[in-house]
Amino acid sequence: MLSSAVANDQNQKAEVAKDKAEILEEKASSEGGKTPPSPTELITKPQIQAVDLTGDEPLDNAITCLARTIYWEARSMSTTGMEAVANVVMNRVGQQGFPETVCGVVKQGQEQGTCQFSWWCDGRPDDAKEDESYAVAKDITRKALNRQLKDRTNGALYFHHREVAPSWSNEYVKTGEIEDFLFYKPAGEKSK
Repeated sequence: MLSSAVANDQNQKAEVAKDKAEILEEKASSEGGKTPPSPTELITKPQIQAVDLTGDEPLDNAITCLARTIYWEARSMSTTGMEAVANVVMNRVGQQGFPETVCGVVKQGQEQGTCQFSWWCDGRPDDAKEDESYAVAKDITRKALNRQLKDRTNGALYFHHREVAPSWSNEYVKTGEIEDFLFYKPAGEKSK
């Protein structure tokens, strides 16, 4: 009986977090992240950790899309590197040329087979396998959606691993380097 009550509590927390994330995502897109969320809109640590407990839920909400992107792009990095990936996704939300939602940003380009985030189109399973790294990714997701995450990329909209040299990198201004990644934005682009 206790486990049923615990499961119901986890499900309720997860649903509340997903609902809050939808509102926060919409505000980030429409307001450019200028107005801080009210205390009742903030996603709490227990709520965020209740979402996608086993790392295999469908990628159909802001929390799972952002957490999996952080996880797959930077799970072997420090918290700072993982936060930088979250910054790029959140910097793109609602920007001209990018979708209005986190999942839209993460999945952009799949229709042409040239995904913006390589893990999304690599043909491999997208389930998170390392519980600790995924828990960190979810907490960073919470901070990003709550607009409590410092932008470590100076407004970057693009990044790549330092061992590759994509042709597009010459078209943009480098905004910084964090661990294995180099970050960029278009010349003259203002930060949110």
